[in-house]
Amino acid sequence: MLHDSCFMRILFTGGGTGGHLFPIIAITREIKRLSGNENIAFSYIGPKDRMGDILLIQENFKIHHILPGKIRRYFSLKNITDALFNIPVSILQSFYFLIIRRPNIVFSKGGTGAAPVLIAAKILGIPIFLHESDTVPGRANKLAYPWAKKVFTAFPKTDYFDSQKTIVVGNPIQKELQEGTMESAKEIFNLSLQKPVLLFLGGSQGAQPINDFVITILSDLTQKYEVIHACGKKNYKETKEQSEVALDKDLQPYYHLYEFLNELELKHAYKVADLIISRAGSGSIFEIAAAGKPSILVPLPSSAGNHQSKNAYEYARSKAAIIIEEENLNPHFFLEKIRYLLSGSQELEDMKRGATAFAKPLAAKAIAREILEYLA
Repeated sequence: MLHDSCFMRILFTGGGTGGHLFPIIAITREIKRLSGNENIAFSYIGPKDRMGDILLIQENFKIHHILPGKIRRYFSLKNITDALFNIPVSILQSFYFLIIRRPNIVFSKGGTGAAPVLIAAKILGIPIFLHESDTVPGRANKLAYPWAKKVFTAFPKTDYFDSQKTIVVGNPIQKELQEGTMESAKEIFNLSLQKPVLLFLGGSQGAQPINDFVITILSDLTQKYEVIHACGKKNYKETKEQSEVALDKDLQPYYHLYEFLNELELKHAYKVADLIISRAGSGSIFEIAAAGKPSILVPLPSSAGNHQSKNAYEYARSKAAIIIEEENLNPHFFLEKIRYLLSGSQELEDMKRGATAFAKPLAAKAIAREILEYLA
């Protein structure tokens, strides 16, 4: 049980991917900064995720795991197992952990892991706060929307939610991501800085189609540019082997491959990049915008509700990004587009201004302030 001195107890829940966890960490850090109060207990309920657990433990979270379960949008026998066993058990587990933690509020970032916790919180009468990162809300947040005390959204226009009940704040990003330097980037990535720098990001899980495309054009890319490429942990070995075959030895120093970029690496990568090529998850979009960087977005075609594509087109309205659908990734067109953008084009400058104008770097602070005011 909690000590009496921990008079504020905030419990977070979410789906378990980086897209859910990084905003939670950003909000937590801002709560600590704003309150100056060490008597706040942070806890998290969600499916087991080893990488996510490490991140949250570093932020002094108490973590409780529940069974993963979801109802898929397509026919699967797993739907039967999840509906009859995993989901009911995860709701019971959530009840138990909520009673143990006794939170003052439950904050949901959405995702399938959040739904059982939100159902249990509703029944127990615990106030619920929601944040929706995407233009298309996920099922868990749609489910809990009628019960929520406050609803925060990332994009000005979010489907399903009533604008009178929502507060547009942006997507919370870690303040530290805006503190990169060119000098540190050169040292960390062993950059020559003799060529423009391209940063390829595939999201927290990596993106195999983007990796394959990079390998296809890698020799052409590294002749004119220096490349930092986060390919995903499960894709690293294969991508490394392919890159060694694709590149002559004299070009290999201009290619910098990583499984993923941690917080320290990412903030310096954002600083040094001249152009970013990324999936269109809300977290990536708002981080890129906060960095004031031009980008080419390649939405994930299989994202739930096609939310990545809708995120990308909503962001592109600010003229901060170019969208290329995955099926339209063409080597000649892509290389020519990059060449044009990095040749000192006015479009590149307009993209930088659009990104800066769209950015909402104080989203985490705004949410933290609302939480603290409610708890007060």
